[in-house]
Amino acid sequence: MQIPELGSLQMVRTNPAHTGTAQLSSSTGQPFADLPSAAENGVERKRRSFESYLLDAVSEMNSQQLDVDNIQKKVITDPDSVDIHDVTTAMAKAQMSLSLAQTVIDRIITGWGEITTTR
Repeated sequence: MQIPELGSLQMVRTNPAHTGTAQLSSSTGQPFADLPSAAENGVERKRRSFESYLLDAVSEMNSQQLDVDNIQKKVITDPDSVDIHDVTTAMAKAQMSLSLAQTVIDRIITGWGEITTTR
């Protein structure tokens, strides 16, 4: 980040879980001698976007819904091959994932509304 009146701004990286290539430092900015940076270790962290997490979650939710549909069809066509507890468990998992997805979507919409609202 370049600020004309200050020059370049360097963030202090104090947690190894935080991404970056800078040497780990204490909160005062003094580098730790025994903890090399991720770039020095040759560690490449795969960065995923929020969009990819959402798409994966929706895909997983959809597969759970389809599993419930398949189990329900199997109960109707061949009831002896399916345990009723498996049907109940699959339905509960699918309902929970759908409920969680609805909650996340509602929170995203609310958050976006708060960000875009000027007060």
